[in-house]
Amino acid sequence: MARRALKLASLTAAASGIYLYGNKFLDPSDFGVVRVGRTIATVHLRSAERLRKLCCVNRGTFIKVGQHLGALDYLLPEEYTRTLKVLHNQAPQSTRQEIEQVIREDLGKEIKELFMSFEYTPLGAASLAQVHKAVLQDGRTVAVKIQHPKVQAQSSKDILLIEVLLLVVKQIFPDFEFMWLVEEAKKNLPLELDFLHEGRNAEKVARMFKNFDFLKVPRIYWELSSSRVLLMEFMEGGQVNDRAYMERNGIDVNEISRNLGKLYSEMIFVNGFVHCDPHPGNVLVKKCPASGKAHIILLDHGLYQVLSESFRMDYCRLWQALIKADMKRVQKYSRRLGAGDMYPLFACVVTARSWEAVNRGIDKSPVSTSEDMEIRSNTAAYLPQITQLLNNVPRQMLLLLKTNDLLRGIELALNTRASASSFLNMSRCCIRAVSTYQRSKSHSLYRKAQISLTEALSLWQISLYELFLWLKGSQLGNWVIALLRRRHHSMY
Repeated sequence: MARRALKLASLTAAASGIYLYGNKFLDPSDFGVVRVGRTIATVHLRSAERLRKLCCVNRGTFIKVGQHLGALDYLLPEEYTRTLKVLHNQAPQSTRQEIEQVIREDLGKEIKELFMSFEYTPLGAASLAQVHKAVLQDGRTVAVKIQHPKVQAQSSKDILLIEVLLLVVKQIFPDFEFMWLVEEAKKNLPLELDFLHEGRNAEKVARMFKNFDFLKVPRIYWELSSSRVLLMEFMEGGQVNDRAYMERNGIDVNEISRNLGKLYSEMIFVNGFVHCDPHPGNVLVKKCPASGKAHIILLDHGLYQVLSESFRMDYCRLWQALIKADMKRVQKYSRRLGAGDMYPLFACVVTARSWEAVNRGIDKSPVSTSEDMEIRSNTAAYLPQITQLLNNVPRQMLLLLKTNDLLRGIELALNTRASASSFLNMSRCCIRAVSTYQRSKSHSLYRKAQISLTEALSLWQISLYELFLWLKGSQLGNWVIALLRRRHHSMY
């Protein structure tokens, strides 16, 4: 039914366009389809603005949920996602008295006793906390993350209120299936409100990726940290989506995008420990004056998703199938991840590509403007199916979808979306992850050696293909190709 409606809408739009083109005297506003479309967009925008204002007034949990909704580009109309995305940068701030109160209650001392200097104007304010720059009595410059004082007490009430509101909306609109959002908030919010848990996550990811010289994670100062106050090494830089900042500071945009993709591929496919809030305010970039290398600074480690081994393996194999355009395996692993008969829709949601692009191979061509528009229009048409799909997939998938959308937003801002290198990095990680899993399940030395050889050959093939792509795009490669062509012509 939805597909027939979508086709009918497309034909109507096409016919209207042809007719308008042939009659220069017609006003587009005279057409019902134009007027209805404009009205719906206006209603969406007005509703989104009211929702944003509600989140700002109620603060805390409401802002957190609003930020999550703002990341659901694959699900909500653009008016909502565009309006709610500003909550990442426009969260309300705690007052000076509230800051002093939290410090006094949690650390047992006044701010002037702990710090040589303390900047009361925050570097940034988020839904649950805000960060201040300060200097300790021993001269170390630190970042002080301070939780908004009323968030913990109000969080359980806010979640209950949101749950009731969603239940009421569901009674009015039966196709509205957003209860998973409440379930995720119930599970994740208590962890995000415990800053000691965040500090442990930061140390864990720093150890996990100690070999990545481009990654920097602020050191935690445990002696002055509590569940509501977190003291960290002070690090600064430009936001990862600020292309102008990178150009001013001589930072290679493609290198940053490549390294960010490499980091998240390792997190998702190899380690199964995923930082799930990579919005631009949490990912900074800075060029090191000494080495000249560009660093990625990863902040805010409160929200991580731990992937089970079985889920991680199915997700690895799904992406391998998507990159190879192997539709049988796409169907198989989509079903194993809970998509059922809606596996084509699931593949589109995971990749943020059209079904045609998925069948052709998502690495074969970048996302076009027309494909983006098609995805947007299909999102509205298939909203009931998408919400049903999100209720069926494992809970681990929900934060991964949010993370994928945030990363795509960064790539879009940097104009590096869907580069070949990102798919090659993902392929490497998937091969390594699957091979490691297979070796762990095998008790035969011969079988383990066989798996290792297959892994090495597959990785070698990817490296060879990467070299080919580099040569193809380089001056040296163009020179070699021209030389071979001249030699070919001289032979004949």
